[in-house]
Amino acid sequence: MIVRRERPADHDAVRALHRAAFRPARPRADGVVVEARLTDELRDDVGFLPGEQFRGVGTVLVHSLLAVAEAAGERLAALLGSPAYYRRFGFRTSTEVGVTAPDPAWGEHFMARWLGEQRAAGTFRYADPFQRR
Repeated sequence: MIVRRERPADHDAVRALHRAAFRPARPRADGVVVEARLTDELRDDVGFLPGEQFRGVGTVLVHSLLAVAEAAGERLAALLGSPAYYRRFGFRTSTEVGVTAPDPAWGEHFMARWLGEQRAAGTFRYADPFQRR
């Protein structure tokens, strides 16, 4: 498997992959798969950092994104996801690393991981497209 930076010609394929990978058990009435819509919106946001489960695609992508974020000088990676899945990448419940979730109701599902030696504490703020869920 080769991971490379997404190109504009890839957008439709990436959207289809998101729709397959994040297909909800109970689809929304409007048919929107939030992860696919969010990725589309993030491409247009100034804060953006650039259907097959169980084949290692997610693992490769997480490792790649962490490497890109660290190389770009990011200090922290944060996400809302499954602790059982993301702990293997070094993510911990955000409060364990001194970061407060934007929504306390997310509890253990809001996770974070420091990428470098420089650390801080406080409330995490998502890029603007996340605010328009």
